[in-house]
Amino acid sequence: MSQVAASILAHLMAVDAERQRRCQDAGLAHKVNALKAWQQARFAATHEDLLRDARYGPAARFFLDDLYGPQDFAQRDAQFARIVPALVRLFPAEVVETVEALAALHALSESLDSQMATHLADGPIDAGGYGVCWRNTGRREQRFAQLEMALGLGRRLEKLTRKPLLRHSLRLMRGPARAAGLEALQNFLERGFDAFATMGRADHFLAQIEARERQLMTQLFSGVSSATTVP
Repeated sequence: MSQVAASILAHLMAVDAERQRRCQDAGLAHKVNALKAWQQARFAATHEDLLRDARYGPAARFFLDDLYGPQDFAQRDAQFARIVPALVRLFPAEVVETVEALAALHALSESLDSQMATHLADGPIDAGGYGVCWRNTGRREQRFAQLEMALGLGRRLEKLTRKPLLRHSLRLMRGPARAAGLEALQNFLERGFDAFATMGRADHFLAQIEARERQLMTQLFSGVSSATTVP
């Protein structure tokens, strides 16, 4: 097995371990789901202008739904894990590296969400309670690494959009991907590719997300919980 295939599998195993942990603790699972939904709403509130923007909206929606959302990605992850060797064989190297980056971000995010949920009080989440959970969880370096990984994934997707032949190749992969059981992965890649292709250069978009998220995280670690208020 190649090094990149082993890396993807290791990240997916870490995600599955978090999933199994929640399966054994219904209370934890409920809190994680509530936390994910609240974080998605917070992201939407923080970046409302980007979501409404004709140019940046599709990419912002991709971040919101595919990276920040409360969706259950178990099917997609199971597809990844079951046929990682086929994925590495079938898809271009740049695409495989993007999948590896996604898997690494996914594993870190799930770990952080699980730990945060253990600090959540019962009942609805509010800005104050979220801030307390954030500080009790800590892991400052990993928080900033999580942001950089998300931004890096965006940069990778933008880089892929500059290769028209790669987009054509991705379309041609639909049949083989479906036959190999990689349809969920194929759909994810096409959504990301199309969102960033619509936007063109991503520098301003990613810089806006980075500046806002870094400021928010710094405020949270400093005790300014109002930074995470959601509608």
